[in-house]
Amino acid sequence: MFKIIVDLFFMVIIQAAITPFIRRLAFVLGAVDNPNARRVNKKPMPTIGGLGIFVTFNIGAFVLLREQFPTHELFALLLASSIIVLTGLIDDILELKPKQKMLGIFIAALVIYFLAEIRMNVLNLPFIDHEISLGWWSMPVTIFWILALTNAVNLIDGLDGLADGVSMISLITMGIVGYFFLHTHQLYVPIACFMLAACLLGFLPYNFHPAKIFLGDTGALYIGFMIAVLSLKGLKNVTFISLLVPIVILGVPITDTVYAMIRRKLNKHPVSQADKHHLHHQLMNMGLTHRQTVLTIYAISLIFSFISLLFLSSPAWGIWPLIIGLFVALELFVESIGLLGEKYKPLMHLIQKLINKRSVEDPKVEVWHLGDKKPDQLKSNDKRK
Repeated sequence: MFKIIVDLFFMVIIQAAITPFIRRLAFVLGAVDNPNARRVNKKPMPTIGGLGIFVTFNIGAFVLLREQFPTHELFALLLASSIIVLTGLIDDILELKPKQKMLGIFIAALVIYFLAEIRMNVLNLPFIDHEISLGWWSMPVTIFWILALTNAVNLIDGLDGLADGVSMISLITMGIVGYFFLHTHQLYVPIACFMLAACLLGFLPYNFHPAKIFLGDTGALYIGFMIAVLSLKGLKNVTFISLLVPIVILGVPITDTVYAMIRRKLNKHPVSQADKHHLHHQLMNMGLTHRQTVLTIYAISLIFSFISLLFLSSPAWGIWPLIIGLFVALELFVESIGLLGEKYKPLMHLIQKLINKRSVEDPKVEVWHLGDKKPDQLKSNDKRK
């Protein structure tokens, strides 16, 4: 274990050392993000930062910690992730269409399913001892899982250090869950989570606001893909709760993606059409600075990670109250920042109606708005005090 910890720190140093060279390479290749109406950066910024993360992770996997990984899966993962990185590189340099990027992710997912044989085959229903075999559904479910999580991480890569920090928090939580809670013999999965988190930690000083280099699609797609594969391999464990855990851990990118799809459908826009109404955009519209927005989303990500640990440590009867409470809190938060638009506030309107109804039924309950004249009854109470 001591050697693993030392190697992880060494990977942080390697990543920090290699990033300046990747930055220079980005200018040579023309992989530069220019400012536009959808981007936050005000000047041309080198991208393909994820290429260094890809290189550092594989140095750790094939050199530093080679004995921890099974050969077949490691080489299959290298092939699949290389397809992802190549797709991201082409997009960062030439700009691919969404369907072309999806094709690259789809091909990499097929490699994971058929060559690495990492797939979701069965699922246990909650609270009853019944196992469902997915049968031929195994392939579409596995492919969908990889496509969804890969794109979810890619969508939140909108501010300096955002996708890097949120992914690092998620990976550390996944590693903790895999090592301490799932009691699996496949310890290379949590080790791989910590390795990728170490790469992100070494990259973060260059990516945090004001950034010197972006992850680019090269990095965002690679990180999302690796998280999808590692969660599929190490955290699903065929039970309902352990399947739910990675979804909760990745609550920030998944929530942003789901509500982006709903928002675009409500506005009758194509799902793939980009906009400036993501979580980070809405927080900045509320008056938060660039750094404050990123740190706020880090905090939200930490809350999701803590809730995921509660799921694993709670008794069976406590699972559903946690789920209900999570959804209610999430909906209130989404409505309060206007993630689906200023007019979409059904839960807040329902709460307001209940409060108004209570005030009518109980004459002792006084409700007034700030700035209005204070009721005479409360004025007299203040005088008696």
